Amino acid sequence: MDAMEHGAESVTDFFGSQVFNDAVMRERLPKNVYRALRDMIEEGSSLEPALADVVANAIKDWAIEAGATHFCHWFQPMTGLTAEKHDSFISPTDDGRTIMEFSGKELIKGEPDASSFPSGGLRATFEARGYTAWDPTSPVFLKDDGNSRTLYIPCAFCSYTGEALDKKTPLLRSMEALNRQAFRVLKALGNGPVRRVHATVGSEQEYFLVDRRFVDKRMDIVLTGRTLLGAPAPKGQEMEDHYFGHIHERVASFMKEANCELWRLGVSAKTQHNEVAPGQYEIAPVFGTMNLACDHNQIVMETLQKVAMRHGFVCLLHEKPFEGVNGSGKHNNWSMVTDTGVNLLDPGSTPHENVVFLTFLFAVIRAVDRYAGLLRASVAGSGNDHRLGANEAPPAIVSVFLGEQLTDIVEQLEQGGARSSRKGEHLKLGASTLPPLPKDSTDRNRTSPFAFTGNKFEFRMVGSSQSIAGANFVQNTIVAESLREIADEVEGASDVEAAVQSLLQRYAKEHKRIIFNGDNYSEAWAAEAERRGLPDLRNTVDALAELMNSDHVELLERHGVLARHELAARHEIFMETYCKHIRIEARTMLQMVRRQVLPAAIRHSGRVAQAAVAVKNAGVENAAAGGELAQVCELTDQLREGLAELEKELAATEAIAGSPDRAAGYRDKVIPTMRAVRRAADCLEQIIDAELWTLPTYAEMLFLR
Repeated sequence: MDAMEHGAESVTDFFGSQVFNDAVMRERLPKNVYRALRDMIEEGSSLEPALADVVANAIKDWAIEAGATHFCHWFQPMTGLTAEKHDSFISPTDDGRTIMEFSGKELIKGEPDASSFPSGGLRATFEARGYTAWDPTSPVFLKDDGNSRTLYIPCAFCSYTGEALDKKTPLLRSMEALNRQAFRVLKALGNGPVRRVHATVGSEQEYFLVDRRFVDKRMDIVLTGRTLLGAPAPKGQEMEDHYFGHIHERVASFMKEANCELWRLGVSAKTQHNEVAPGQYEIAPVFGTMNLACDHNQIVMETLQKVAMRHGFVCLLHEKPFEGVNGSGKHNNWSMVTDTGVNLLDPGSTPHENVVFLTFLFAVIRAVDRYAGLLRASVAGSGNDHRLGANEAPPAIVSVFLGEQLTDIVEQLEQGGARSSRKGEHLKLGASTLPPLPKDSTDRNRTSPFAFTGNKFEFRMVGSSQSIAGANFVQNTIVAESLREIADEVEGASDVEAAVQSLLQRYAKEHKRIIFNGDNYSEAWAAEAERRGLPDLRNTVDALAELMNSDHVELLERHGVLARHELAARHEIFMETYCKHIRIEARTMLQMVRRQVLPAAIRHSGRVAQAAVAVKNAGVENAAAGGELAQVCELTDQLREGLAELEKELAATEAIAGSPDRAAGYRDKVIPTMRAVRRAADCLEQIIDAELWTLPTYAEMLFLR
C-alpha cells in the first residue's frame, strides 16, 4: 500500500523524507558543524576531518534509524548509467560482536575498481584503482530496493591519477566555470550583491510503457531497448487522440506510485501526461540547481523502470523504440540564477531596456552559433540518430528560436539600438463566460532545437536515454566562454554602458545567422541553413568528430572542464559505444530472423502449398493460393540473401582497426543492410498466419493495456 492510499499521509508529510536535506542537517548537526557544511556546499570550502566524522556519524544514525544496513557511493561512469558499491555499517568488535560505524573518511572517499568501466585508454586493465569522492552539493538519500534500504552517497569518480572517469566531474567543473565568468560580467555591470551564479535545469523525460508479457517475447527490446523488426500497426498516431488524452487507469496507478517514490527522494515531479505516440508518456520536475537536477534525472529514469515492472509494464527509454511512431527525448530547460534569486534570462516587461538580460541572452546566442558542432556532439548516440530530424524532434541542424519580440529587439540592435519591446495582447475567446486571456509576447516553436521559452532556453535534442550531464556541461562551458569574452571587453571600459551597447550591436550582426523562428522540418530551411553556413551533422559518427576539433579542445581546457586527454578518452568511449550498440543490434537481428521469422515463413509457405495442391486436386481454380505462395517464397529468399549479406558486412566491419573507421563501417555498411533485412521481414509479418508469427506486433505492444 503506498503512502497516499486512504489519505494516510499527505505529500507534504513525506516529501523528501528519505533525503538528508537541509532541514535534517539543521536538526541533527551541531550548529558549528552545520554552518561548516553549509559553507562547504555554498562556497566550495573544505571540511575538516574531525567535522567530517561528526557529519558521517549523524548521517549513519539517521540512516540506521530509518532501517538502512548498508551505504554505497553512487556515481555516474561513462556508461551513461549509474554505478554503486555497497558496504555494510557493521564493524566487528574484539568480543565477537559488532557495532555500527561510519567514518568521515568513508563518507568522503570510496575506492571501487576502475578497470572495468569505460576509460578510453585512461586506465589499463591492470590499473584497477579508482576513487569516488563525495559531492556534498547533492544530498545523500535512502533508496529502497525490494526489502533492502540503502544509504546512497552521490559521488564523482576519478582515476588513480586524477582523470575524470564520469559524467559528474566535468559537470561540476563547468558549473564553476560558468559561475566565474558570469560573476565577472555582473560585477562589471554594477550588480554588487551577487556572490554566485547557479546554472539551473528542468528536464522533461519522455518514455514508453509496454506490457511485460509482450516484451518477454521480444529479444530485440530485451537486448537493445528497441524493436529491430515490426510492421506498422493498422492505427498509429494519426488520429492524434493519445496526446494529452485520458490517462489509462493502469498507467495512472503506475504514475501515482512512481510519483510517491520520487517525492520521498526529494524529486519534485510536477507534470505528467500522455505524449504524442500511443503508449508514450512524459514526466517533468520543477527546476533545480543543475548538479542536483542531473542526479534527479538519473533517479527518475531508474524509478520509472523499477516501478513499471511492479505494474506489469516495461519502461522503454530508448530514443526510437518503434519505427514509424514518435520517438522519445528530453527537453533540457536551462537557465542561470543568482544567489539573490534573479533569473538572468528573465526579460522582464521591457527587455529592450534590460541590459543584464540582453547581455546574457547574447552570450548564449553567440555560444550556440560558435559551438553548434560541439553542442550537437553532446547529444550524439545511435539511438538519437533514429530520432533527430524525423519530424518528431528537432533536426540535426542547430539553430536558436527567439520569437517575435526578442527577434525584433535583435534587429533593432543590429540597426543601431533597441528602443522598444513588443507587448503581449489579450485573447478574446468569443464567449461571455470565458475571461480574456493574456497573450504571450511570442509563440513557441516545437521544431526548434534550441528555443527561448520565456525565461530559459529549451535544448530539445537530448535523447531520452542519455544522461543530461553531457549536454549541460557543454552548454555551461560555451556560455562561460562568451561571458569571458564579454567580461574581458567590458571590465576595462571607461564607459561600460557604451561598451555593452557596442558589443550587443556587434553580436547582433555577427550571429543573426543562428536565429530561425520558422519550421525547422522544412526542406527550405535545410537549404537556407546550408547557405548560412550552419553545420548539418546528421549522424553520430560525424557529430563525434567535433569533439576533437582544435577549437573545442582548447575551449574545454581553457575553462578547466576537460583536459585534452580526458576529451580524447571520451571521443574513444563514445565511438566504441556506438560500435557496440550497432553490433549488438545486428547480432540480435540475425538471431531473431533465423530462429523466428524464417521458420514461420517456411511453415506458412508449406501450409499454403498444401492448401494449393488440395484445391487443385479438387478441380477448382485458385489463383490466390498460388500468388501468396509465390510472394512468401520471394520474400523468404530476399530475407535469406539479406541475412547472408548482413553476416558478411558485420564480419568485415568488426575487423576494421580504429574505432572511428569501424564506426563509419557500421554506419555505411551494416545499418543499410539491416534496413534491407527488416523490410523483407516486416512484409512477411503482414502475410504470415498469425498463429505462426511468434513476435508480438506493434498493435499489441502500443495499444493493449
